[in-house]
Amino acid sequence: MNDDAVSDRGVWFRVENGSSASAVRRAAERLGVQLDLGDARTADLAIVAAELTSNLVKHADHGVLLLRPVRRDGEAGVELVALDTGPGMADLTVSSQDGHSTAGTLGIGLGAIVRQASWFDGYSRPERGTVLAVQLWPGRAVERERPWVGALSRPLAGESVSGDGYAWRIVDGRRQVLVCDGLGHGPLAAAATDAALDAFRKAPAGPPSVVVQHLHRSMSHTRGAALAVAEPDPSAGVLRYSGLGNISAAVVGADGKRRGLVSLPGIAGHQRPSVREYDYPFEAGALLVMHSDGVVDRWQLANYPGLVDRSPLVVAGTVLRDAGTRRDDACVLVVRGWS
Repeated sequence: MNDDAVSDRGVWFRVENGSSASAVRRAAERLGVQLDLGDARTADLAIVAAELTSNLVKHADHGVLLLRPVRRDGEAGVELVALDTGPGMADLTVSSQDGHSTAGTLGIGLGAIVRQASWFDGYSRPERGTVLAVQLWPGRAVERERPWVGALSRPLAGESVSGDGYAWRIVDGRRQVLVCDGLGHGPLAAAATDAALDAFRKAPAGPPSVVVQHLHRSMSHTRGAALAVAEPDPSAGVLRYSGLGNISAAVVGADGKRRGLVSLPGIAGHQRPSVREYDYPFEAGALLVMHSDGVVDRWQLANYPGLVDRSPLVVAGTVLRDAGTRRDDACVLVVRGWS
């Protein structure tokens, strides 16, 4: 990798003018080459990056974009997530059709994005802004399975890395997710979170409380972290949850109403924390939303009509945009119950 390589953490861009939009497009092209997408798909990626950033420059307030690699089944692709607080759209489906315009333009931007994408989702409301998520893989095939989990992490203003992180895994039939907040900020906080993510991926199969104990033992060489592990099992109608420190989590029903989950005081990797596991009702179609304390815990999905039906990544992006603070690292993970 050279100095221009994009890590799996991705890169956040603030898109305010043409020069920042050009920087995103160039970075996207470099990432396409880095991941061996091929000339044709890298060209498609450049089109998507150009259209997303053009929309942010023309229409958005405080527009930001995340560019990152995504991986599955030994294959690598590129994901772009654009967040803004601009005028929004009443009907994203109509707005993504060629010829539709709200600014006197040709109206081909969103249509071009949808055509090039392997997977696309978004959410927009008038006067509330827009969240768009796009993936491009070497082939153009649309995602065969509806995504069950999506997450975003963003460093606080002025830092190049985030001390917050997330991971998910499927082991012995258990689907488990982790959200972690390394103590403090910067590289040492990121190192603590990286240790937790590595230990989580390697942890033996077991319920969340067993995994949290494993993480605690594996992080003694770090400054420590707040973290939580959840195991959604909608087929059994239950969510198993074990948390330490200031990780917030809630189960959200189809009506958007939320039920908070319990995390105990403690620091993984330090002290001798009390680890307990709690069970909560979790039906197919419900959402689990987990986040670090860089997200203000006053969000209500009931205030966003239709959002609970969008992909977990778009839900996470909306919560991060509206409840995340620039004074701290921030991370949001969302799981959708499957039938």
